[in-house]
Amino acid sequence: MNQVIEEFFNEHHARFSPETTRSYRISLQQFFTFRSKPYDEIKTTDIRAWLASMEDEGLKPKSINLKLTALKSFYRYCMEEDKLKKNPTFTVKSPKLDDSLPYYLNRRQLTLLQELTRPDPKERAMVEALYATGCRISELLNIKLSDVKWDTCQIWIREGKGNKERFVLFTYECAVRLKTYLATRKIVSDYLFCNEKGERLDQDGVQKNFRDYSKTLGFKVTPHTMRHTFAAHLAEKKMPPSQIQDLLGHVNFNSTRIYTRLMNDARKKMYDQYQ
Repeated sequence: MNQVIEEFFNEHHARFSPETTRSYRISLQQFFTFRSKPYDEIKTTDIRAWLASMEDEGLKPKSINLKLTALKSFYRYCMEEDKLKKNPTFTVKSPKLDDSLPYYLNRRQLTLLQELTRPDPKERAMVEALYATGCRISELLNIKLSDVKWDTCQIWIREGKGNKERFVLFTYECAVRLKTYLATRKIVSDYLFCNEKGERLDQDGVQKNFRDYSKTLGFKVTPHTMRHTFAAHLAEKKMPPSQIQDLLGHVNFNSTRIYTRLMNDARKKMYDQYQ
């Protein structure tokens, strides 16, 4: 089974971003741990039982959907390569997604996070970079010093989702934080953020830092929360959704449309303050 899974990832190497590959690997490992059966003996009932167990554990529909997408992609490959006669995922429907707005930090929460990380130049710079650019954490950790255009306050994202390249902007405040961090760094590295060996930072370590922030602050904050906060605050300032779409690197406008609702929600909150 491991060989078939590796063949699947090799076949989709050019199509999947590193983050998609990582996510799909975890999802497939979780499923085949849940059901210790060969891939060609899996039944539709096995998959539905897995979905039910994740729902019982409190996973959100969006998270369950992403894991099911990985499994469906794997079995679609198996069918295309004639490794199976019947696709066990074919009749499994994706969970209905809730229509809630994305979670993001308000101004006060953002300030508390900035103050919490202020003593550590590296952590403070990372928080500011995530908020100012709207980058995914995987994109931020791949940034090299040569990608940063200090004179125009732009960063070249070479390996965005779907292998799409784009430029993102950063603020004067972000530039100050990045330069302060780099001035204190004693390690020589090509990467903007690196570990003690000068290598690219591990994403799991960054996620752990954010879990620690959440415990200290008393509210949830993740690297992806910073991306939502970036977009939400721009929406509150009435930036056109099409421009937010470009900055986020969304290929499909439907991914950005929810921020139009955020803009309306922000307007209502401002109205309520004056009533």
